[in-house]
Amino acid sequence: MTAHTAIKNTRTADHPIHAQFTSRFSPRGFTAKSLTEREVLALLEAARWAPSASNNQPWRFAYGLRGDEAFTKIADSLVPFNRSWAEKAAALIVVASRSTVTKDGAEVFVPTHVFDTGAAWGYLALQAHHAGLVAHAMAGYDASVLAANLNLPEGYQLHAIVAVGEHGDIEKLPEVLQAREVPSDRFALAKIAGHGKFV
Repeated sequence: MTAHTAIKNTRTADHPIHAQFTSRFSPRGFTAKSLTEREVLALLEAARWAPSASNNQPWRFAYGLRGDEAFTKIADSLVPFNRSWAEKAAALIVVASRSTVTKDGAEVFVPTHVFDTGAAWGYLALQAHHAGLVAHAMAGYDASVLAANLNLPEGYQLHAIVAVGEHGDIEKLPEVLQAREVPSDRFALAKIAGHGKFV
């Protein structure tokens, strides 16, 4: 039995939905299992099919596999707390977006580029879940280091680094993180959605 099979999912949906939404979560423990480039590309393929305004597809990704130079370049930008567990993941994926599109020879700002890229990240996370993997997105990194390490083009905005791998090895996490290695709950739907008004 692997460590992650012992985790009990206590989440309950307020309304009937597919179990993929309540069973997916963002743990920090990873096994030593590696991922192939093909397996990572399958996650990015799912992200590629997310919807976007005017089909602009603003999302951009850079990735590294544990042990290669690209992985190190990404890990080097993480804050110490995140690096302590995320560098044990099988892959690190950087999520960014292009904030403009070329229209009539000029660069035009796309106000939905962040919204659309969030949808792509959601597709990636669900595809990882379907593949028996976990994906944990982080905002704790040095953007200037990451941009320099990955040669981020002008007009692109960084959003997150995603640690991906097989869930497990919980006992190798610090005690404080072991206690947090459970699916977190969400606000009640009535607290975030209103009929005809925001609540």
